[in-house]
Amino acid sequence: MSKPEKRTLAGRIALDLIASVALAAALGIAAAVALAGVTLLFASQARAAEAPGEGLLLLRPRAGGEALEAPLQSTTVAFQVSGIVTRARVVQTFRNPGDGWCEGVYVFPLPENSAVDRLRLRVGERTIEGEIREREAAQRSYAAARAQGSRAALLEQERPNIFTTSVANIGPHETIVVELEYVETLRFHDGRFSLRFPMVVGPRYIPHGVADAARVTPVVLRPQEGRAPVNPVSIRVELDAGVPLADVSSPYHQVDVKTLGEGRREITLAEGSTPANRDFVLRWAPRREAAPRLAWFTQSEGGRHYALLMLMPPAATQEARLPREVIFVLDTSGSMAGASIRQARDALALALERLTPQDRFNVIEFNSTARALFAEAREAAPARVQRAIDWVRNLQARGGTEMASALKLALNGSDADTEVRQVIFLTDGAVGNEEELFRLIQARLGDSRLFTVGIGSAPNSHFMRKAAELGRGTFAYIGRVDEVGARMSELFGKLEAPVLKGITLQWPEAAHAEAWPARVPDLYAGEPLVVSASLESLEGELRVSGVRAGRVWEARVPLAGGAQGSGVDSLWARAKVGSLMDSLRDGAPPEAVREQVIALATAHRLVTRYTSFVAVDRTPVRPADAPLARADLPTNLPEGWEYDKVFGELPQTGTDSRWALLSGILFLLLAVWLLPRRRRLA
Repeated sequence: MSKPEKRTLAGRIALDLIASVALAAALGIAAAVALAGVTLLFASQARAAEAPGEGLLLLRPRAGGEALEAPLQSTTVAFQVSGIVTRARVVQTFRNPGDGWCEGVYVFPLPENSAVDRLRLRVGERTIEGEIREREAAQRSYAAARAQGSRAALLEQERPNIFTTSVANIGPHETIVVELEYVETLRFHDGRFSLRFPMVVGPRYIPHGVADAARVTPVVLRPQEGRAPVNPVSIRVELDAGVPLADVSSPYHQVDVKTLGEGRREITLAEGSTPANRDFVLRWAPRREAAPRLAWFTQSEGGRHYALLMLMPPAATQEARLPREVIFVLDTSGSMAGASIRQARDALALALERLTPQDRFNVIEFNSTARALFAEAREAAPARVQRAIDWVRNLQARGGTEMASALKLALNGSDADTEVRQVIFLTDGAVGNEEELFRLIQARLGDSRLFTVGIGSAPNSHFMRKAAELGRGTFAYIGRVDEVGARMSELFGKLEAPVLKGITLQWPEAAHAEAWPARVPDLYAGEPLVVSASLESLEGELRVSGVRAGRVWEARVPLAGGAQGSGVDSLWARAKVGSLMDSLRDGAPPEAVREQVIALATAHRLVTRYTSFVAVDRTPVRPADAPLARADLPTNLPEGWEYDKVFGELPQTGTDSRWALLSGILFLLLAVWLLPRRRRLA
């Protein structure tokens, strides 16, 4: 080859390399830009400014001017527990430490199955009772009061477990109190009752297209040495179990327990208050001989009878295990960093160790992307199981929470022939696109069963519970490392025990019953049947039947003579609202569902997606020339989360995205300019 030919060849190779690098860079940056567009960061865009060295949160008046201190907020919660029902009163105190007028906006969680049915606004000695209205009407009323300088409070639902309180026109050095009340049914499983009160909304990963992203992503404070966590919470529980108790405990907080009687206790936080950075859980177990088999509560209201049933099926018998295909899905996103990923890895290792050679399995991890250990499920040979355990032990938490990709890998929509196909999903559920994921589960579930395990100090309980319900499975929570063994053993007991299937409820014709859930789900070992109903009469008896391991099980419940309950009507209405909202995923007309929910929620005074509480003090107090500053009140990072892992690996905002886009365009232009020259050299 001659020197000119070599130079030509060398030039062509160089241009090929440059063009290839330019094109690859352009494509890579374009892909990064696309990913940035698909991913909305958690809540880092809305961080509050801080005074240097002081740790004070500041805000600026809407009309400009000097920065002001943001309102301070504290919470007091009082529970009254009667049998399987609790009524809670949540008191939120907003205090303005500054010299200007301000509006406080606070995003906070409540239990996902709670029925919020009361709101009051207190200013000094004055109490204003809240009114339930269609959401848009309530917003207009609140906005008008805010503009004219009147004190007002607005309570809105963003998700079944996320709410927003807005308080307008808090005067200089003034305190305004917002009280809300809710009622809920307690969870009873494996012989214990549990009350869970969530105290912090963890940052949510919001994929592109979620319209209300900002409303479920509160401002999150970076942990800082020397600064106390915001929003201290004090809790008091008046417990009347109705049966003798064996023990009462709180796994995550130190509590003082005072005995008032055989089945009565008073529980308070040992330190008086606690930072709002993890869920509060209280558990109590009846004595073995007093464990309830049946609870039947009734309430008469407005010419109808409302009822709540908890019925415990007989204990599962030991049966031969069927071969299973088990798909384990582990969340390794940034929000799982720290204690959560350690809990999840330990839990998954325990699960893998329990597999037998007749089982088949696979492991999927997901963060910004999803990947499976094996191309398809493999037999659980000891060496293969050990390989999976070693793989799991090396997983690290980083990146976003693209849960849909993991669900698509795990749920194949197939109908199993002989194997029981179970998908076990370990996650904190820190996502804001729950509805998209629920639809995906419905579409791809097939004959699989989906079990969710909530990991960490503040799991997204709405997602965990609903995903398991749609997946015909069950859910569990692991809040600490020392709980992994016990909680996973309970879950395995459910997975390996016969299921009570085909459950039917036969109500007397004269009762004209409307009961929820309309379709009773399968029940697993240690789980009761819980049903709420509206009835015209309490005559006759309810017949409950189902099939377990090929044998028919039946129970009969007389409708008359039930214990008198309070809030049973709200629980029934809340269950019906939930069923109506679920029907949207099945194609129900949205406007018809909206009208039904508004009518039902208005009649029973409930906060829903379409209805809100508003309380307005009609007398203007803010001078017309005084500016009003808005503060989105900050929340703590959930205990055990690592701030830099949650926020540090997310796509950056504005400037960086524009620079990436500009760089991509320049590289593409360079590639286009080089291509003709490469052809000439060829």
